[in-house]
Amino acid sequence: MNLGYIQITRLCNQKCRICSNPERDATLSYADSCSQIDDLISRGAEGVFLTGGEPTLHPDLPALIRYCLKRDLHVRIITNGQRLADEACLAELVEAGLQHLHLSIYSHRPDVQGFLSQNPASFENIARALENLSRTGITVDINTAINHYNADHLHMLARWVVEEHPFVRHFVWDHLDPSMNRATENPDVIPHLWESELSLKEAMDYLSAHGRTFRVERLPLCYMADYAHCSTEARKIVRGEERVIHFLDEKGVHTEQTWHYSKAPCCSECSLDEICPGLFEMDRHYSSDELHAVFVPKEIVIERILRSD
Repeated sequence: MNLGYIQITRLCNQKCRICSNPERDATLSYADSCSQIDDLISRGAEGVFLTGGEPTLHPDLPALIRYCLKRDLHVRIITNGQRLADEACLAELVEAGLQHLHLSIYSHRPDVQGFLSQNPASFENIARALENLSRTGITVDINTAINHYNADHLHMLARWVVEEHPFVRHFVWDHLDPSMNRATENPDVIPHLWESELSLKEAMDYLSAHGRTFRVERLPLCYMADYAHCSTEARKIVRGEERVIHFLDEKGVHTEQTWHYSKAPCCSECSLDEICPGLFEMDRHYSSDELHAVFVPKEIVIERILRSD
């Protein structure tokens, strides 16, 4: 599905140490939000992410959900889940017609979740939100930003979600963007590639064995060769897709059409080089010395991408 993104507010109720879009006093009006929704439709979007900041803080979120559905646009939100611990808040979104959301969580360990979100009650609220969501029929994807503090227990987070909240069927692992805002202020959060290699592989094996699907972003294919078809960038490279984002700051409307980052000399020997995004922020925050060539048949990966949803 061709999906666009709209930041409807930059207000937030957490101050995550790895946030790529930190809080600022900016909220899109209902009319401007509808205008940006219309713009995405004119660009061929079939769906939209309403994001932030924290979108549940927008006073017109239920009305915006209704407007998207009126325009036959599949609508999702990306949320930290804090307000969804309140059943009344969640009921408003259900009544408006929300059917799908992405819930951001860093760790099933309350201390790690609290440290990264700078909110001691964050994990407790997420667990309550998941319990509430399990009774609504809304489908939930789990979004996890891979960083230094959770890189060693991604598999345990995956297991916790599946065992405690089995209605969740899809996961998104997003390797940290170290060039964005709070991550630059907190360089301790930036992981080495090797830190998550074993845990992410175990997480992907576990999810695959338990019938869950997943995507991984900003990770070179040499670190996920067995699951190269699950790379967000590889899928977009093969399918020739783009991504349109309406930012609520000076970046304005941003269209991503290329999904290749930087490559190291060893990449030219790799069988997946053509469809691999390479290394994000190479030799600034992530080292090219951690890259290596793999020799997985590219044609098999491409076929799996084209055959999958």
